[in-house]
Amino acid sequence: MTVEPADRRLRRARQLTLLSLATNVGTTLLLPCVGLSREPEPRRVALGVLGLAGFAAAQAAVLHGAVTPWLDGRARRRRHAALAVAALLSLPLVGPVAAGAWPTWAWLGASLVGMSPLLFRPLRALLAAAGVLGASAAVTLATGGPLPTALLVTGGVGAGVAAVTWLQVWFWDLVVEARQGQAARARLAAAEERLRFARDVHDLLGHDLTVIALKAELAERLAPLDAARAGREAAEVRRLAGSALSRVREAVHGYRAVDLAEQLAAVGEVLRSSGVRCTLVPLAGELPAPVAADLAAVLREAGTNVLRHSRADWCRIELTREDGLVTMTVRNDGAASPGPDALSGGLRGLADRLAPAGGTVRAYAEDGVFHLVATVPVPS
Repeated sequence: MTVEPADRRLRRARQLTLLSLATNVGTTLLLPCVGLSREPEPRRVALGVLGLAGFAAAQAAVLHGAVTPWLDGRARRRRHAALAVAALLSLPLVGPVAAGAWPTWAWLGASLVGMSPLLFRPLRALLAAAGVLGASAAVTLATGGPLPTALLVTGGVGAGVAAVTWLQVWFWDLVVEARQGQAARARLAAAEERLRFARDVHDLLGHDLTVIALKAELAERLAPLDAARAGREAAEVRRLAGSALSRVREAVHGYRAVDLAEQLAAVGEVLRSSGVRCTLVPLAGELPAPVAADLAAVLREAGTNVLRHSRADWCRIELTREDGLVTMTVRNDGAASPGPDALSGGLRGLADRLAPAGGTVRAYAEDGVFHLVATVPVPS
């Protein structure tokens, strides 16, 4: 899976999933510490601490990789191999700790069984869990501990942890796939719009350019034979070319024509799909085309700023008209700085665009809320 690591909502969901996984799987690492406290021999305690620390570090790396979709496969395999090595080393290091008095390694085995959904597909996970259960039985028999207790801890507790782990990973995969679907939908919409415009241009120019090519070829052939007719054909080529140019300009103008209400709805939909609660207050009635185009440019820049430069949970876009002025106010929480970026050219570009029409743009942050206010005069 590939997702954008800077996605704010995905990052938050990832942090919660990682915390939940660590709490679920890591709890089983606390109980081996009971065995360390019951071990009378200092040398075994030291070796047990070493084995437990290595296992915990490898386990943390695997948990982190499980919720990091942009991690490459090679790094993920290295983490899995490190966990396998740490688990094998834990057998002689942790297995003898509190021999016969506490199932120390059995709890590590439960942690391994609980992590099996992160490492393998279902069938291989069952086989791996069976192997861990066998290792737990072997360690218990070698150290003289009670076999039923060890099997119950490794198999029973491990199965419960594995079930919760699988559920957490399943929910995380759903979140990632949902975000990927939203990004794909946005790319598809842009591609469809480009294709529509390409079809329009093709339909407009295809016939005209074919006729122009034929007329130009005819004029070239007639030039040495009938200069007057060749001139008429050349004039016809010029007329057709001018007509095609006018039609293309009309098409482009129509493509660029701004429907402010549609732009407002589109920006609101994009913000909502990115997890921002968006409130839209449109303006009643229509505006002159130049005013609508200027405000649409402000609207696009404001939407981009909300997505890129803030951690907004809500946004309100409001249009008002009073005393010959139309005002667009965009407010959102999660302002990352007390004001606009001094190096950003977006707001300066908007100010330059609105200035010839007498419009202004102001941007400021107050109590963690960013305000973007644009005013444009409406001709009488």
